[in-house]
Amino acid sequence: MNDQTLDPAIHIHELGSNARAAAKGLLTASTDAKNTALRAAAKALRDSQAELLEANGKDVDSVADKKPESFVDRLRLTPDRIEGMASALEQIAELPDPVGRQLAEFDRPNGLKIERVAVPIGVIGMIYESRPNVGADASALCLKSGNAVILRGGSESRNSTRVIVRCMQEGLKAAGLPEHAVQTVGTTDRAAVAELLKADEFVDLVIPRGGRGLVELVRDQASVPTLLHLDGNCHTYIHAKADLDKAAEVIRNAKLRRTGVCGATESIVVDKAVAEQAIPKIAAIFGDDCELRGDETAVALAPSIKPATDEDWGTEYLDPIASVKVVDGLDEAIDWVDTYSSHHTDAIITEDDDAAAKFMTSIDSAILMHNASTQFADGGEFGMGAEIGIATGKMHARGPVGLEQLTSFKYLVHGKGQTRP
Repeated sequence: MNDQTLDPAIHIHELGSNARAAAKGLLTASTDAKNTALRAAAKALRDSQAELLEANGKDVDSVADKKPESFVDRLRLTPDRIEGMASALEQIAELPDPVGRQLAEFDRPNGLKIERVAVPIGVIGMIYESRPNVGADASALCLKSGNAVILRGGSESRNSTRVIVRCMQEGLKAAGLPEHAVQTVGTTDRAAVAELLKADEFVDLVIPRGGRGLVELVRDQASVPTLLHLDGNCHTYIHAKADLDKAAEVIRNAKLRRTGVCGATESIVVDKAVAEQAIPKIAAIFGDDCELRGDETAVALAPSIKPATDEDWGTEYLDPIASVKVVDGLDEAIDWVDTYSSHHTDAIITEDDDAAAKFMTSIDSAILMHNASTQFADGGEFGMGAEIGIATGKMHARGPVGLEQLTSFKYLVHGKGQTRP
């Protein structure tokens, strides 16, 4: 599976050919068959827990002294995380099948009846970094939505990915579905990524999930259509009419629940009207667990806060670090957030519903939250079972990409012998 003697071009051509054939086979797959495959794959993950933990241990050991702890945490699997992967597959099996949904129906004056129905996209290339559970989630979502998927996980997660893909293929086999509906690139040669990005003959859509460097590489090199997930420089704004105790608890969770996820709050924006009370409270609730870097006002109000640089305002730390900015009112907060946000997820803490509405309408991000942790920016929390990523663009899909977002549509036109004059 990690054979460096593989020729990247030949290898991707083979994977693409197999995926295209599998996607064709999935077009007629029943909902029951897809659900059977997902449940069987979930069982295989649980049955393979010891093997998966051993494989993941090798992955973690290979980077433990080279990468920050936040990176290692994203890579690390535990029994609870494996159970989470298996449960996500079962949850996806319980969701309605997105394929075949009638999206619209209309009758024409000439008697033609036209339907718009949801169909699979086809073959999806999924390129991601470190987090092995992304491979399971992406495979399950693609399978349920009738798509074949070619996974290219980060080289650091190759051992974990190999076991996960085998479990998915066991599920497909148990349901009588084409095993090549889920495949992984079998080489860490980066030339294979370049080949996948240009495999127009086979691949219908490429989805990158990782840091800005990966996403920009895909954006710049792909000739295949892409669905981009940029970095998560997420903000939480404490409004003048915020409940400050609520704000402190929400922000601690938004930053520290898991610092390495894209929905973690990276920047705390505080209204000047409550800064004297809010900033010491925030500094106290974080304590030594999070380094805060603030502007002059924030530093003056809490000695533990270090001076921020201009670079801090646009940084996605993915570590226990957050910036703190004091603003003069709602309008300045909106301008600040819209300027520095990566337009992934931003939040306002306030008891003023009108202020919340203005903030959520004015900020051009994929997800806006009111009185809630930005860590809820997750397809599972949105009731999608799982997600393949958070799309920060504006075309086709935006926000959590789940089953419905992995379908396209086609028109079915029914006539009774009509001819066009």
